[in-house]
Parts: sequence; structure tokens; C-alpha cells
Amino acid sequence: MDINPNELPAAWPRGASATDILQRLFQTAVQSALPAHAMADHLPHPPKGRTVVIGAGKAGASMAQAFSDLWPQDAPLSGLVVTRYEHTPERAGKPACRIEIVEAAHPVPDAAGLAAAERMLQLVQGLTADDLVVCLISGGGSSLLTLPAQGLTLADKQAINRRLLESGANIIEMNCVRKHLSRIKGGRLAQACGATPLVTLAISDVPGDDVSVIASGPTVPDDTTCADALDLLQRYRIRVPDAVLEQLRRGELETPKSGGPEWQHRRVHMLATPMQSLQAAAEVARHMGLTAHVLSDEIEGESSEVGRVHAALARATSRGTGPFKSPCVLLSGGETTVTVRPLPDGWKRGKGGRAGEFCLGLALGLQGQPRVWGLAADTDGIDGMESNAGARVTPDSLARGLALGLKASDHLVRNDAHGYFHALGDLVVTGPTYTNVNDFRAILIL
Repeated sequence: MDINPNELPAAWPRGASATDILQRLFQTAVQSALPAHAMADHLPHPPKGRTVVIGAGKAGASMAQAFSDLWPQDAPLSGLVVTRYEHTPERAGKPACRIEIVEAAHPVPDAAGLAAAERMLQLVQGLTADDLVVCLISGGGSSLLTLPAQGLTLADKQAINRRLLESGANIIEMNCVRKHLSRIKGGRLAQACGATPLVTLAISDVPGDDVSVIASGPTVPDDTTCADALDLLQRYRIRVPDAVLEQLRRGELETPKSGGPEWQHRRVHMLATPMQSLQAAAEVARHMGLTAHVLSDEIEGESSEVGRVHAALARATSRGTGPFKSPCVLLSGGETTVTVRPLPDGWKRGKGGRAGEFCLGLALGLQGQPRVWGLAADTDGIDGMESNAGARVTPDSLARGLALGLKASDHLVRNDAHGYFHALGDLVVTGPTYTNVNDFRAILIL
């Protein structure tokens, strides 16, 4: 126990530590976003003809399995969904999924994702108005569903993705570029379906739940432009072949826009959102006797700076001078960014993701503030490209780091949140969760 039991709310779970409570809130957020919970409420009616399921995302496999389980056994069903490597749940004791699931690379695409995208376009060819296409979309689909525009190779797309990920661009900006450099994103997959009815079932991982941003919106219209994409490439100094730049300048890579007849017989249903998960966690916190404040599900910005802002709120609350009264939990979501900056000579780049960098900023901002604990984690179970979901911050995080010869500020310069919290034993490790409603952050103030 890291606090005096006599100072805890009466409903506090017996024997639970502050970090136990934060972990429980995170687990609640993840569980509330699993596709099976909401899928039944949004199933379309079986058509006269065939039903073809396509889709992409880190929740793609679990969405496909849930759909297959719920779809009438006597109704024709086939299709193809692509998910991240090792993101397919085990099916022990359950019928085989009737939708093919393939795995590919994320966040940098690979040949497996390219092959899956090509096959998806083929699968929706030759269907009629009596058939039905169902698209299962979740975060991560932009990388998993890769089909380079004319003049681009897979190697080009890989290099562009790496630069986008390191640039500090937010998810809306990144996906604007991705849509215009693709033959399947930004509504083009819907175009390929022709007159066949199309239903999109989505799990949101983006601020504002804009379906045109989730997985770069392959089945919905895109109102960003070639000019927007060109501006972003120039702003973040991302190189693309000259021939592709010319296509953008001439508007030849423009995406399908809203208002056209091709969007008739197109429906979208949202299965899970970041706000739903935050509210589920808030409800559990209240049952423990804690006041829960959901700050926002749309917080963006540099991860470490967002961590420092959260720290300022937590410090003021802990001291009794802030807008909230302890004991309480501050909850937030959204998608922050990590800018990979040049290193001083002789420094080695580290490892980490958005959640870890947030925690570094939080720890540095708190400066050992008593009675404040924090957790940040990606709801898909993977922080960036590492094996952890995120990290924890305790009142003694900085002191324990210094005892090991580690300075949090140096680790931040090197983008090495993983190395810092691994040394402290404070990584949050869950493995793939089979859903994705973006970042989850919780700060407990007692």
C-alpha cells in the first residue's frame, strides 16, 4: 500500500494501491471498446445476394470475428480483413471465422499490406445492387491498407510514413497526405464498390471521431485537397518523387468529395469511441469514491508538453489551489505527437511512443509532487513500435531514476521513454488488446 488506508475513500478496494486503481481504470476503458460489445446493435440486414466483408485496422481481426459470430449462419458471408502482426485473437472453442484475416506491418507498411489492399479491390468487383459490402475500420488502417498512388513504390510509401511519424504532424495532417498518395484511401475503396450498398462499422481512434480520418477514410468522402497535401509535405519537409509532386500540383491525385451520387446507399455506424471508454473508466472511479473529471477526448500536441500541462493541473489540485478537489481522477484521451529532433553529438536515440513521452513530461512537471500518480497507455496495447502499452508515474519516479543514475530530461531529449520506465519497472505491458480507441491517460490525486 502506497498511502495511509485511513485517508482513502470508504469505497476504495481493500488492499489496492494507487497504481492498481489506475491499471483497473485502463482495463475498464479497453474492455468497453471491444467490438463484440456494440456490434450486434449495428448489424445490417442480410441482402438478397452475397455479403462481402473487407476492412483494416488494429481491431480488424476482432471485428471480423465478432461479425462472423453474429451473422446468420445460413447467410452467405466471405471477405478479407487486414490487421497488425500478432493482433488476431485466439479462437479456442469457437467456430472458424468466415472472413479471411491477414496480418501486415504497422506503423510502416509492408508487402503483406499492399497485397491485401490489392485483393480487397478485387473482392468488391462484380457485385450488384442485391449484394452488400461491409467495411470494418479501426485505427492503424492507414498503414495496414497501403496501395501507392501512380508513380510511387512501396519503398517510397515506407519512407514517407517514417518521415510523417517523426515529423510532429498530427493524425489529421498525416492522413491527409496518406489519402492523396493512395489508390484505396480517401473514399476510393467506396468508389470501387460501384452501386453495391456499403455499410461501414468503425471504431474511432481520432479526435472528434471523424470517420474520414479513421484509417484515412477509405469508404467515405474526403474534403481535403491535393493543395492541402502538398502544403503539408512542404511544411514538414517530406520528400516525394518529382512526378508525384507535379500530379499533386495539377490536382490529378484528388480524392472523391462529398455530395456526389456515389455516396447514396452508404451508411456509417460507430461501434466505440474514446469518449465512451473515458466515461466507462470515470464510472468505475466514482464507484470507488473518487470524483472523476473527463478533461477531453480530443487532446493533441507534443506528448511531453501535454504531460507538463496535466502535471500543472494535478499539482494545483493536490495543493488545493486548482479547479478540482481531491481525491479525484483526471481522465483524458486524444492523440498526441512525438517530434524526433536532432541529437547532440555522441547521444544515442532511444525507444518509446506517445504514452511514454507523456509520462516523462508528467514526471518532470510534477517534480515528485506527493499523493499524485499517473498512467498513460495506448488502448491497442502498443505504445509506438514497442511491446508496452505505456507507463506509470509515481511520486518517487524521478528520485528512483536518479538513484539508478538516470535523468528523465536526458531520456526525453533522446526520445527514450521506454528505456527510462523500463529501468524503473514502470512500463504498462498488456500485449495486443484487439481494439483501439486511442490514448488513455489517468491521473490520481489523493
